[in-house]
Amino acid sequence: MASVKKIQITFDCADPERVARFWCEVLGYVAPPVPEGFDTWDDYNSSLPAEERGAWFVASDPTGEGPRMYFQQVPEGKVAKNRVHLDVRAGTGLVGAERLATLEAERDRLVALGAVCVKVLYADENNESCITMQDVEGNEFCLD
Repeated sequence: MASVKKIQITFDCADPERVARFWCEVLGYVAPPVPEGFDTWDDYNSSLPAEERGAWFVASDPTGEGPRMYFQQVPEGKVAKNRVHLDVRAGTGLVGAERLATLEAERDRLVALGAVCVKVLYADENNESCITMQDVEGNEFCLD
């Protein structure tokens, strides 16, 4: 059996470009180039039929290492906790106060981008600290 080498993560959302651009800032990803023949994404979207405008957007790792992220517009809003979420590994290799300070600094940066801090889980005898967050449309993720 062949192993999978690359994956794409797909988000259902109300405003694909807004959510994609948030995740570009979080992860250092980039938006795709504007389609040929257009100066901006707004120009491209305005050329489409109304029902197709803003229907999707993409965020990609400029190094090609991380997964492509695809954001697609859906009519229904988010109504329950995500069954799958991203862990943003901001504190890898750090422990104790140094880890918590790093996670809190990243939390503050992301809150300024529109994220919401849900809960700070402090280190105990079994686990290191992590922070539960929500993106600009309420999708849960963790700073780990």
